[in-house]
Amino acid sequence: MTVWDVAARPEREQFGYWHEVICRAFVPLTPRREAAAGPGFAARVETRPLLRIVRAHIASQPQATLHGPAEVARTDGAFYFVNLQVAGRCRVRQGGADAVVGPGEFTVVDTTEPYRFDFDAPWRMVSYRLPHDLLDGRRLRPRLGGRWEGDGAGGVVRAMIGALWEVDDTTGPLAAADLEHALAAAVTAAADPAPETPPVEALRAAVLRYVHGRLGDPSLSVAAVCRRFAISPRTLHAAFADADGTFAATVRRLRLERAAALLADPADTRTVTGIAASVGFLDPASFSRAFRRAFGCAPTELREAARRPAPPARTARTARLPRTE
Repeated sequence: MTVWDVAARPEREQFGYWHEVICRAFVPLTPRREAAAGPGFAARVETRPLLRIVRAHIASQPQATLHGPAEVARTDGAFYFVNLQVAGRCRVRQGGADAVVGPGEFTVVDTTEPYRFDFDAPWRMVSYRLPHDLLDGRRLRPRLGGRWEGDGAGGVVRAMIGALWEVDDTTGPLAAADLEHALAAAVTAAADPAPETPPVEALRAAVLRYVHGRLGDPSLSVAAVCRRFAISPRTLHAAFADADGTFAATVRRLRLERAAALLADPADTRTVTGIAASVGFLDPASFSRAFRRAFGCAPTELREAARRPAPPARTARTARLPRTE
């Protein structure tokens, strides 16, 4: 947790410090205050990371906040901000959208494109920064910079923002990953509550990308994948019905292929049991049986063959020349 309290600074330094704070806590931004404002600029930002999400609670004064072309060029990474308005109003502009967001409502903006926030009174906001790959940009794009109501599907997002704020640093990485994916799924669902069914091939490709990144997770399962993609087990199995194998068979094959690559790597000094565990096989005997069925040899045999010195190259003196008639 990090807290920046601008009010603790001398009044003449507060607005300049605010400029530094928001750029450190979020992405490059340029604030502009009202000309008639006094010398002081009380504001406060508290941030709490949760795996790849950065959560922030902000309280500040009337201002315009710009993320223009110059700021976009200086932004390191591609993110979406999901901003829940708690007090005051925010006029949001991005692309062709122009909306006023009030308390209990939220907006979503994309840091790879310019946007502007205008606040006409003191305000408070809870802001969550999510990497692009967590959200479905195709479904979000029509809603960027718009006003998202805090009821219905939007009410789920609002509730999750409030609940996730209380999650502390002791949360394990797997639980944190599930929570961030749950928020991403809720935001995507709120963007398009009744989407068209995605093509089977696209769903299968998305699932495979997710599985590749979690092969070492022994809790990877049908239920976990269905939660991540907000689909039913039947939909998941249907996505693999016309593939080379079922979902479970595909996960097993990918795990065995990665294990084989690790066993063949001379730089990997882990035991066979350690390599098996790193790809999700916690039972060494089960791993050995599955490996032999897949590759026709034991894991130790593959490792020994990979580490066996290669035979010396034949020279012109020892090479057998083809016979000529």
